[in-house]
Amino acid sequence: MPPAPRTPSPAWTARLRAAHVILGSLLLAVAAHGAGDPAQEAAIRLHRQGTLIIVAPPGTSVVVEQTRHEFWFGAALANHAFDGRMSRSDTGHYREVFLANFNSAVTENALKWPNMEPKPGVVDYATVDAILKWTSRHEIPLRGHNIYWGVNDMVQPWLKDMDAPTLRETLQKRGEDIGRRYRGRFAEYDLNNEMIHGDFYADRLGAGITREMADWVMSQDPSAKLFVNDYDILTGRRLADYVRHIRDLLAKGVPIQGIGVQGHLHGDTFNPSDLTAALDELAKFNLPVRVTEFNFPGQRSKFFKHREIAMTGEEEQAKARAIVEYYRTCFAHPSVTGILMWGFWEGANWIPQSSLFRRDWTPTPAALAYHDLIYREWWTHWTGSVGSEGRIEVPAFFGTHRVTIGGRTIPVVLRKVDGSATVTVP
Repeated sequence: MPPAPRTPSPAWTARLRAAHVILGSLLLAVAAHGAGDPAQEAAIRLHRQGTLIIVAPPGTSVVVEQTRHEFWFGAALANHAFDGRMSRSDTGHYREVFLANFNSAVTENALKWPNMEPKPGVVDYATVDAILKWTSRHEIPLRGHNIYWGVNDMVQPWLKDMDAPTLRETLQKRGEDIGRRYRGRFAEYDLNNEMIHGDFYADRLGAGITREMADWVMSQDPSAKLFVNDYDILTGRRLADYVRHIRDLLAKGVPIQGIGVQGHLHGDTFNPSDLTAALDELAKFNLPVRVTEFNFPGQRSKFFKHREIAMTGEEEQAKARAIVEYYRTCFAHPSVTGILMWGFWEGANWIPQSSLFRRDWTPTPAALAYHDLIYREWWTHWTGSVGSEGRIEVPAFFGTHRVTIGGRTIPVVLRKVDGSATVTVP
């Protein structure tokens, strides 16, 4: 079943309605500045909508309501929401807010090797297991970030002290362990994070080690989908390097099945032309592209170094408009399959000012704009009746829908790969 944001709970809907009343004029200002251009809107209709064909007796009433989205609207899951370090109250809010706003997830730190095995031979699976249990129960697809991370500062000191044969053997053990223990449970993995910014393993063992890493994981989990993942790509600064890197990996037979691009490295603004150009270039590989780690404002903003600074009202509005524009640009691009925020709450976000929700869980203008974009503008709501020909065609966003025909409710999945789906009622 395709993933997507759920229909919000009644309590959550009431809370959002209250926020909309309080901040109604602000939201109108955000929406007025966030409207997509006609070409962009046409691209969204072309790439994100298909047709639900409903065949039923003439005059039959029909209601179509979307329940899930195929596109990934996701966020990172913080360790302390699953390892007992967050208060019970905040843990409850954290999980409720996630389910009301996101349909997919990524482990922020839980799967990273230094986090799981800070000392040799002592592996802590508890947090990863807890996250997987929760996401599985709620049918949330989960990215595994990451199996390896060869940037020098991210490699455990005890690995650096090993001779080459021992290091290779230890890497093999790590890959096989993850593949075997989590076989079929992660939707996808970042294989070796940020390789264009450093790869200790290749420096020590040769470029062929990346193919071996993939082989070790897939020997235990043949269904594993392995992604590359790197940063400063969507700004254009390291795009050419990344393209060469991906081309080289594919030429060496590394089974890369997707391209991850982080979204941290802009500042208080971003350049939509640079974003589109980067996506266009990556699309030439004919692989799915995910924006894996999105923050706005980003690392080149003043807020990255000064995380204690509160945003002004004007800055909050600008942030909301920018997030809407970023999402529109990505949603309109046919190669992008999802965007995952790297934190959504001030209490668990490395750039607190980029959060959708404040420390007290009140929504920011960006949260309201984001919610409107997904649940109003990009959500199928249709009511009508079957015409005299006994057939109607309803344009709908790809995902799962609840179709009520003459009092009978039928779930139907509309997939992008198919383009259309048919519901027939005698």
